[in-house]
Amino acid sequence: MTRTRTILLLTLALAATPALAQQEISKVNGSVTAEAGQTYADLETVNGSIRIADGAIAEDASTVNGSINAGEKARVESLETVNGSIRVGKDVQVRSDIETVNGSIFTDRGTTVGGNVSTVNGAIGLVATQLTGSIETVTGDITVGVGSHVKGGLKVEKPRGVNFSLKPKRDPRIIIGPNAVVEGPLVFEREVVLYVHTSAKIGPVTGATAKPYSTDTAPTE
Repeated sequence: MTRTRTILLLTLALAATPALAQQEISKVNGSVTAEAGQTYADLETVNGSIRIADGAIAEDASTVNGSINAGEKARVESLETVNGSIRVGKDVQVRSDIETVNGSIFTDRGTTVGGNVSTVNGAIGLVATQLTGSIETVTGDITVGVGSHVKGGLKVEKPRGVNFSLKPKRDPRIIIGPNAVVEGPLVFEREVVLYVHTSAKIGPVTGATAKPYSTDTAPTE
């Protein structure tokens, strides 16, 4: 009886003990690294890059001046930078958004994104990626690559403000690749060049005329 009571009390004590807090990394200057296979809270820096190694788990990863790289099978809440690119490896899970202002975004095969993917000045490329939200940019090219599925729409916004007073050198290229799907509307508030593979499926298009192609890659201009 005494032994049983001791085991019961120990079990209750362990259950009442709070779990060890996940490690949060926050810096002003310097890069941040989430080690492979480890679990973290938020990863933050102002002037520096963020590297999330293969299989690492983290909450929000954000920087102002720096790139973000998420390795294969990493799991994160969101990825955000202002001046820097974001590269996501294979089989990564991003529960919310991927955002940058000045920089490109690339997601590799098997990646799932629960929110939106957006840039202002930077290209966006998806390869065999499942995106629950939408894609948005102002001046960047967009490639919804082979086998990708975008449940939301796709939007290229009209340039606004003094930074966009001059006409850009060329119109953005929008490519919907082989066996890709964009379920929502494709809205273009500025001139673009839109290529859609004959095997792709898209929603209604506003502001552009789709040019079909059937080769492995879209035509070069």
